[in-house]
Amino acid sequence: MKTSDYRVVPLPSEIAETARRAARAGAPDHAVLTADSPTGYPCRHCLQWAQPGEEVILFPYQSVPPGRPYSESGPIFVHAEPCPAYAATDKYPANFRSHRVLRAYNATNDMIDAVVVENDQPEPVIAQLLENPATAYLQARSVTRGCYTMRLERK
Repeated sequence: MKTSDYRVVPLPSEIAETARRAARAGAPDHAVLTADSPTGYPCRHCLQWAQPGEEVILFPYQSVPPGRPYSESGPIFVHAEPCPAYAATDKYPANFRSHRVLRAYNATNDMIDAVVVENDQPEPVIAQLLENPATAYLQARSVTRGCYTMRLERK
């Protein structure tokens, strides 16, 4: 089986742990919620859906560095309890094949393209966006709410 030409980059463990500490300390922009749906609370660290009854931290995350036109901060979830970082980095996560848009960014963090994933097939879109030599990295985001899901980079 051919390996992918890209790697999945989940939310770094340091950011997930910082969010957990901030929530425990009562940071006003970090909320502890209990999942009440099997597909409503995606953890950006393990790239799994939190299951009903599990606690998650909702906090703002800036996926594009500040000072750029496409800089933005948006809400994301991580499990409240430590979870392993997504490890199958040569495979697109099965849980996020649908309802995603892939955005391409250049080396100066400007968005240069965006394509909605159709038929739960992100790989052709990833290949198409990475064909452009100006593409430095991709972001997968929720197509409905626009929330950041993960980063994808060339190997």
